[in-house]
Amino acid sequence: MQASPDSIRVDKWLWAARVFKTRSLASTACDGGKVDINDEAAKPARRVRAGDLIKVTLPRGRRRVLKVAAVGDRRGSAEAARVLYEDLTPPEPPRSRLAPPPAREPGTGRPTKRERRDLDRLRGW
Repeated sequence: MQASPDSIRVDKWLWAARVFKTRSLASTACDGGKVDINDEAAKPARRVRAGDLIKVTLPRGRRRVLKVAAVGDRRGSAEAARVLYEDLTPPEPPRSRLAPPPAREPGTGRPTKRERRDLDRLRGW
Protein backbone atom coordinates (compact mmCIF):
# COMPACT_ATOMS: atom_id res chain seq x y z
CA MET A 1 0.00 0.00 0.00
CA GLN A 2 1.48 3.34 -1.06
CA ALA A 3 1.24 6.11 1.52
CA SER A 4 -0.43 9.36 0.60
CA PRO A 5 1.97 12.23 -0.09
CA ASP A 6 0.35 14.36 2.62
CA SER A 7 1.61 12.10 5.44
CA ILE A 8 4.93 10.55 6.47
CA ARG A 9 6.28 8.29 9.22
CA VAL A 10 7.04 10.22 12.39
CA ASP A 11 10.58 8.83 12.74
CA LYS A 12 11.41 9.91 9.20
CA TRP A 13 9.91 13.37 9.75
CA LEU A 14 11.83 13.89 13.03
CA TRP A 15 15.03 12.99 11.20
CA ALA A 16 14.25 15.30 8.25
CA ALA A 17 13.36 18.14 10.64
CA ARG A 18 16.73 17.67 12.37
CA VAL A 19 15.25 16.94 15.79
CA PHE A 20 17.39 13.79 15.90
CA LYS A 21 20.75 13.18 14.26
CA THR A 22 19.81 9.77 12.84
CA ARG A 23 16.59 8.04 11.94
CA SER A 24 17.41 5.17 14.28
CA LEU A 25 17.66 7.62 17.21
CA ALA A 26 14.24 8.99 16.27
CA SER A 27 12.84 5.47 16.05
CA THR A 28 14.31 4.55 19.44
CA ALA A 29 12.79 7.68 21.00
CA CYS A 30 9.38 6.74 19.60
CA ASP A 31 9.68 3.20 20.94
CA GLY A 32 10.76 4.54 24.33
CA GLY A 33 7.66 6.71 24.72
CA LYS A 34 9.53 9.98 24.24
CA VAL A 35 7.39 11.18 21.31
CA ASP A 36 3.71 12.17 21.48
CA ILE A 37 1.55 13.18 18.53
CA ASN A 38 -1.58 15.13 19.48
CA ASP A 39 -1.12 13.96 23.10
CA GLU A 40 -0.98 10.26 22.16
CA ALA A 41 2.11 8.05 22.35
CA ALA A 42 3.58 7.48 18.90
CA LYS A 43 5.29 4.45 17.43
CA PRO A 44 7.87 5.02 14.66
CA ALA A 45 5.43 4.07 11.88
CA ARG A 46 2.72 6.51 13.01
CA ARG A 47 1.78 8.93 10.25
CA VAL A 48 2.25 12.69 10.63
CA ARG A 49 0.28 15.31 8.70
CA ALA A 50 0.49 19.08 8.52
CA GLY A 51 -1.12 20.63 11.59
CA ASP A 52 -0.20 17.80 14.00
CA LEU A 53 1.34 18.74 17.35
CA ILE A 54 4.45 16.74 18.27
CA LYS A 55 5.96 16.73 21.76
CA VAL A 56 9.48 15.29 22.01
CA THR A 57 11.47 14.63 25.17
CA LEU A 58 15.16 14.96 24.35
CA PRO A 59 18.14 13.79 26.40
CA ARG A 60 18.86 15.78 29.57
CA GLY A 61 15.12 16.27 30.13
CA ARG A 62 14.66 18.99 27.51
CA ARG A 63 11.17 19.03 26.02
CA ARG A 64 10.29 20.44 22.57
CA VAL A 65 6.82 21.17 21.22
CA LEU A 66 6.60 21.31 17.42
CA LYS A 67 3.68 21.94 15.12
CA VAL A 68 4.06 20.25 11.74
CA ALA A 69 3.93 22.91 9.02
CA ALA A 70 4.97 20.73 6.08
CA VAL A 71 5.73 17.12 5.35
CA GLY A 72 9.23 16.44 4.08
CA ASP A 73 11.08 13.14 3.84
CA ARG A 74 14.46 14.47 2.73
CA ARG A 75 17.01 15.74 5.20
CA GLY A 76 18.45 19.03 4.05
CA SER A 77 20.06 22.08 5.53
CA ALA A 78 19.00 23.62 8.82
CA GLU A 79 17.16 26.36 6.94
CA ALA A 80 15.20 23.75 4.98
CA ALA A 81 14.40 21.88 8.20
CA ARG A 82 12.97 25.01 9.86
CA VAL A 83 10.34 25.22 7.11
CA LEU A 84 8.93 21.84 8.21
CA TYR A 85 7.77 22.95 11.67
CA GLU A 86 6.73 25.80 13.90
CA ASP A 87 8.51 25.72 17.25
CA LEU A 88 6.05 26.17 20.13
CA THR A 89 8.52 25.20 22.86
CA PRO A 90 8.10 27.42 25.93
CA PRO A 91 11.26 29.29 26.91
CA GLU A 92 13.41 27.70 29.59
CA PRO A 93 13.31 29.35 33.00
CA PRO A 94 16.34 31.51 33.64
CA ARG A 95 19.10 29.96 35.67
CA SER A 96 20.36 31.67 38.76
CA ARG A 97 23.87 32.95 38.25
CA LEU A 98 24.81 33.24 41.87
CA ALA A 99 28.18 31.66 42.48
CA PRO A 100 29.22 30.68 45.98
CA PRO A 101 31.65 33.08 47.59
CA PRO A 102 35.28 32.10 47.13
CA ALA A 103 36.85 30.14 49.99
CA ARG A 104 39.92 32.34 49.78
CA GLU A 105 40.43 35.92 48.82
CA PRO A 106 41.73 36.33 45.26
CA GLY A 107 45.43 37.02 45.06
CA THR A 108 46.38 35.44 48.40
CA GLY A 109 48.38 32.67 46.71
CA ARG A 110 48.20 28.94 46.86
CA PRO A 111 46.45 27.34 49.87
CA THR A 112 48.64 25.89 52.56
CA LYS A 113 48.48 22.23 53.52
CA ARG A 114 46.34 23.06 56.55
CA GLU A 115 43.93 25.11 54.43
CA ARG A 116 43.67 22.27 51.86
CA ARG A 117 42.82 19.80 54.63
CA ASP A 118 40.18 22.18 55.97
CA LEU A 119 38.68 22.51 52.48
CA ASP A 120 38.66 18.73 52.05
CA ARG A 121 36.94 18.32 55.40
CA LEU A 122 34.37 20.95 54.42
CA ARG A 123 33.65 19.19 51.13
CA GLY A 124 33.34 15.83 52.90
CA TRP A 125 36.27 14.11 51.14
